[in-house]
Amino acid sequence: MLPINVTRSSMPPLEEYIEEIRGLWDSHWLTNMGEKHQKFQTALEEYLKVPHVTLYTNGHLALEGILAAMNFPRGSEVITTPFTFASTTHAIVRSGLVPVFCDINDRDYTMDAAKIEALITDKTVAILPVHVYGNLCDTEAIQKIADKHGLKVIYDAAHAFGVTKNGVSAACFGDAAMFSFHATKVFNTIEGGAVCYRDDAMVQTLNDLKNFGIHGPEAVPFVGGNAKMNEFQAAMGLCNLRHLQGEIAKRKEVVKKYRELLSGYGKITFCAPQPDVEPNYAYFPVVFESEKMRDAACERLKEQNIIARKYFYPLTNDFSCYKDLPTAGGDKTPIVRSIASRVVTLPLYAELGLDEVERICKIVSE
Repeated sequence: MLPINVTRSSMPPLEEYIEEIRGLWDSHWLTNMGEKHQKFQTALEEYLKVPHVTLYTNGHLALEGILAAMNFPRGSEVITTPFTFASTTHAIVRSGLVPVFCDINDRDYTMDAAKIEALITDKTVAILPVHVYGNLCDTEAIQKIADKHGLKVIYDAAHAFGVTKNGVSAACFGDAAMFSFHATKVFNTIEGGAVCYRDDAMVQTLNDLKNFGIHGPEAVPFVGGNAKMNEFQAAMGLCNLRHLQGEIAKRKEVVKKYRELLSGYGKITFCAPQPDVEPNYAYFPVVFESEKMRDAACERLKEQNIIARKYFYPLTNDFSCYKDLPTAGGDKTPIVRSIASRVVTLPLYAELGLDEVERICKIVSE
């Protein structure tokens, strides 16, 4: 029996992708912001309704790019959450900044806006919240705090592509939002990522950062790196964007079935739908009554060749590489520690059969 993985990459019909890349065999233009790159960038700006999208080869370098473009002084503090993938915290530290960890709320597992102000010091320059599992942060409260203290807001929106709040795309909140288009996401370009923003002055800087600072054949006025999205990635994005709403609709049915079968079990809980938010059904997290119960469920699922994921676990402020970081350790983030020790994301992808969902739920409920 084939394994049921926690996710499976969405892919367009093979013939559609072949047709999308066919012209590359004529042009031989495979990278360096070619026709597909430009077309995909424009398509995203239209879909997300944002003034600017800068494409990167992956979401992590996109996040490092926007942090570099903000030109914060080294050693400045960035308030963030440890309930995230390694990339978020790594990007802050690799940018010469210090992560300060804020606790989450126990409703949707996003940053608790009520706990942010107590963490602000004279070294704080930005807030970097994470939209988790497709749940959106309290964007209004966070922006109000940022405006009061003169801070930038950069969203890690890796989980939130296609999500809207009162009809407004997740790409439009804060000073910038980073999306990951990794193969495991609701929307993918195989690998890939993007920064979405409004500031016209940042367009050149973000392009400089991903293309060696080259302005022309003999002009290199900026020290940049290499993080360009290639034409094959862009072509996959163009194809998958056409099918995105259908993919989300299929995921919705899977989540609906999970909720139907698992509701009423007192020893597990899951996120309630957020008011005014149109979700993308990126993940289906389940929080067990205890860590022991969570681990037992994961092991039982694994015995049946079903792969769930302890996501996010461990917390980034518990990583051994940060043991000497003055802001690390989980004693100041009790809610996030409690959730991380008991959460698991169950398999969820567009082609997951409802009969398979029933089998998963039977194992979990036992």
